[in-house]
Amino acid sequence: MARFELKLPKMGESVAEATITNWVKNVGDTVEQDETVVEIATDKVDSEVPSEVSGKIVEILFQTDDVVQVGQTIAIIETEGDGEAATPVAEAAPATVETVEKTVETAKETVQVNFADSDKFFSPLVKNIAKEEGISLQELEAIQGTGKNNRVTKNDILAYVANRGDVVQSATPAPAAKPATGQPAVSAKAAPVSVNGQDEIVEMDRMRKMIAHHMVQSVQTSAHVQSFIEVDVTNIVNWRNKVKNTFEKREGEKLTFTPIFMEAVAKAVRDFPMINISVDGDYIIKKKNINLGMAAALPNGNLIVPVIKNADQLNLVGLAKAVNDLANRARTGKLKPDDTQGGTYTVTNVGTFGSVFGTPIINQPQVGILALGAIRKVPAVIETPEGDFIGIRQKMFLSHSYDHRVVDGALGGQFVQRVAHYLESFDVNRDV
Repeated sequence: MARFELKLPKMGESVAEATITNWVKNVGDTVEQDETVVEIATDKVDSEVPSEVSGKIVEILFQTDDVVQVGQTIAIIETEGDGEAATPVAEAAPATVETVEKTVETAKETVQVNFADSDKFFSPLVKNIAKEEGISLQELEAIQGTGKNNRVTKNDILAYVANRGDVVQSATPAPAAKPATGQPAVSAKAAPVSVNGQDEIVEMDRMRKMIAHHMVQSVQTSAHVQSFIEVDVTNIVNWRNKVKNTFEKREGEKLTFTPIFMEAVAKAVRDFPMINISVDGDYIIKKKNINLGMAAALPNGNLIVPVIKNADQLNLVGLAKAVNDLANRARTGKLKPDDTQGGTYTVTNVGTFGSVFGTPIINQPQVGILALGAIRKVPAVIETPEGDFIGIRQKMFLSHSYDHRVVDGALGGQFVQRVAHYLESFDVNRDV
């Protein structure tokens, strides 16, 4: 018999950890090579971890909702024979067992010292963070959890720690009131009850909880300011109508407006590198690469933001292929974890649903997001050498939300103005 260590695989250069969401296999179950053992989640993308060998699950080292680092062993599989394909763990096992035992003992001590009086479940990771940061039991119980069954996750407690310094506490919080003897404890987050008995109450799914947490955190973090500008895209509409059929026959891809807009945004970001930044405390991080996120609505009503890496280095054909690929895989749930990581600026097309313009929320830790409004035929004043006259033009609004902590009105306005300039000066004679 040989023992194989099943590790959390590398899922992209910017993905360092994942949350265990469901064990498909349990201790004692047999598993075939390439068969799914566990389901995991990174940010907004769900993935499956398959077994690299055939054998029997003899040990599971992490529980549901635990956060695991890439490369950590999550389970031990016993295989037949010496198993050249398997990774023996004879020498590594003592160290691994010792590490696990120490972790368990530390968690036990933490519970005994700080958390024994709580009726809520907190993972060992959350307890350790609370202990290191000096967070009291009352504070921990007051944190709104976004995990399964409203559990406090690593992101929840880290967000609390980040905002905790802004609150001056003049006294230790009063202990939570204990229920009278013989009376059951009442959860502070009990499910709501329909008043008239007809309302349907549905719990948010995991992705919606994460989106909600991310959006609220963004509003609390950034000072949102918006700039709006109207753009004449008549030349772009006419050019696309002229070339879209030829483009599809030649490339096997549909040519939508999105890659054309992404091209203009990438150029503008390159012109104004201080839009391509993030904030870490009192420091500004200037991003080397221009990675454009494209917000996409999913069939279930949720939202996801896949990322076009190095968008400024792609031509229009490359952008069209990237946009179509990411959009198709988003709709079919086939995005990889790295597909949603590393974005430096985001574009959202609110015009898809007929909105003229919008005020989007910044996708943290970025400092700006651009909303594309619906393209409409409108009467407009057209200036010519012979004088002004009224004509029908294709126009749209661009809405730029930016973080006023680091992006002032001049930069925010100049950036969206530059995007408009690139769109209005589009070459109708260009080849594609």
